Amino acid sequence: MKSGLFQFIKRAFSSQPEVHPIERGMARRWTKQRLVTVFPQLRNNPAALESAYRALGLHARQGEEAGEADTVFELTAPE
Repeated sequence: MKSGLFQFIKRAFSSQPEVHPIERGMARRWTKQRLVTVFPQLRNNPAALESAYRALGLHARQGEEAGEADTVFELTAPE
């Protein structure tokens, strides 16, 4: 009983908030638009655009600094 309650409390305070599907979709669309702008060769190649998008890695985190939104999306470049 104690360990179950402890795990529940630990999960409640350590987990990041769920990102709404609309916000995730907007971030995905914006990122793909920027990729097409920066790399025009991706404009007519949906498979390459999707591959480039997946290689970037889009991660959501909770905004921590003053002036940031509640949810901040960060891109991680491939190694």
